Amino acid sequence: MTETRDDTAVVIIGAGVAGLTLGNFLLHNGVDCIVLEKHPRAYVEKRQRAGTIDTFGVRLFREWGLEEVLAGDPIPHSEGGFYIDGHAMPIDVDEDNNESLYCPQQVLVRNLTEVFLREGGDLRYEAADVALENLTQGRPTVRYRDAGGAARAIECDFVAGCDGFHGVSRRSVPASALTEYSHAYGYSWLSVLAATETKPSGMAIHELGLAGMIPRGPEASRIYLQCAVDDTPEQWPDERIWSELEARFGTPPSRGKILSKQIVPLRGVVFDPMSYGSLYLLGDAAHIVPPMSAKGIHLALHDTEVFARAVIHQAKEGDSSLLDSYSQTCLPHIWNYQAFATWITDTMHNAGFTGCEGEFKKQIARAELQRQFASESANKLFSELTAGTN
Repeated sequence: MTETRDDTAVVIIGAGVAGLTLGNFLLHNGVDCIVLEKHPRAYVEKRQRAGTIDTFGVRLFREWGLEEVLAGDPIPHSEGGFYIDGHAMPIDVDEDNNESLYCPQQVLVRNLTEVFLREGGDLRYEAADVALENLTQGRPTVRYRDAGGAARAIECDFVAGCDGFHGVSRRSVPASALTEYSHAYGYSWLSVLAATETKPSGMAIHELGLAGMIPRGPEASRIYLQCAVDDTPEQWPDERIWSELEARFGTPPSRGKILSKQIVPLRGVVFDPMSYGSLYLLGDAAHIVPPMSAKGIHLALHDTEVFARAVIHQAKEGDSSLLDSYSQTCLPHIWNYQAFATWITDTMHNAGFTGCEGEFKKQIARAELQRQFASESANKLFSELTAGTN
């Protein structure tokens, strides 16, 4: 079979938030790139994922001239509540430093896709059997089969692995070349997608466990319920979900059709370094944080900006210094937010359900939370971290 060959500066593996943001950054700055995605476009644009774009992310898109990708269905940062034992707690939001959006990820991906294609971007869906070659010598080659089954190969200068934790990019790196740091938190969530208004909105701490109800669109909500680590979705019929949600928030929720349920064990992972030869790992391909922190998109966008600036600098100045220091630039920021993720995950889970760490840790966690309401300094740091500006 004849192999069709192409040539470009950067091959981007994965058409999620990191891949498409990177594609747009490069395209707008005159750097050729090709984006490969294994799934069909319809699947990618309907895929439900977390959707918090913090202040850092909002400002990032504005600074790179892509504010339009935030338009449409995103929901401005709402009056989300915080409940302890069924009682709403006051939350002061620093309006001058908080420009966060609850933007359903499929909406952001759709908007990024439309801008990329409108500007002439090369986005190839249903790319199967992707293989990365020559990563440490010469110019890399990315081979794949297109939607029609034809063999194709792309020679490039760099490969950006934006294909998630289970993607081919990191699997292409020898295990001996990476150090994996991982932590299992010992907590699990029942994650539920429901067709309903998000009322109440926010997070709740209760002796039954943590609960969350987060908007995913005008009439869609993501519900989180802390559950036993060995629970299964079958142990959570619809009526139990609604009754537990009401008990933990202390107010009846808006009900709707349950669309999906899954058990999510909470964990954190970081791979070091985040590059191998001409391959650079971005977003979930390099690290994951527990959803309690809402920093997955933040870290993906931070990686993307660092890498984009490095590639553009290399293309315009012929200087590889920023690419050479990619991992060293990203990792301190990642560990900073892993520390935040660990603190907020442990605190929020221990503050309610004594089955996690016992009554002593429960009281410690509640003292930590009280400090956020009582101390201006503690609240300032918390606000910076939640906004992604620390």
